Amino acid sequence: MATWEEVSRACLALPATTERIAPDGLRSWRVRDKAFLWERPLRPKDIRELGDDAPTRPVVAAHVPDEGAKAALIAEEPDVYFTTSHFNGYAAVLCRLDRLDEQGLAELVTDAWACRAPRRLVAEHGFGPPAQR
Repeated sequence: MATWEEVSRACLALPATTERIAPDGLRSWRVRDKAFLWERPLRPKDIRELGDDAPTRPVVAAHVPDEGAKAALIAEEPDVYFTTSHFNGYAAVLCRLDRLDEQGLAELVTDAWACRAPRRLVAEHGFGPPAQR
């Protein structure tokens, strides 16, 4: 079960990453000022849409390489990853934070970072594109 502190530590361990806290207290992690991971509380519309499957615990949103990667994550681990209509056509996935283990968190954070970091920065630090790891 991942915590926000573990999320922050994992994100800030990556090159050129900063944490930003919005006026509403929600955090996001950015690489060269491009958000790659962020707190994403469910909105009333999301809860209505998800019904009984709506998480009641914290949700994190993460960039993914494309819609295919999002669909694959959801298909492989539907108890961890999900989406709502708000994210249709958008390369990001929602994740039940309390269901992420240490390895899952590391992969989610690293892949999201690699999606948004400049290619040169990714290459300089030995990270391949998410699809190649």
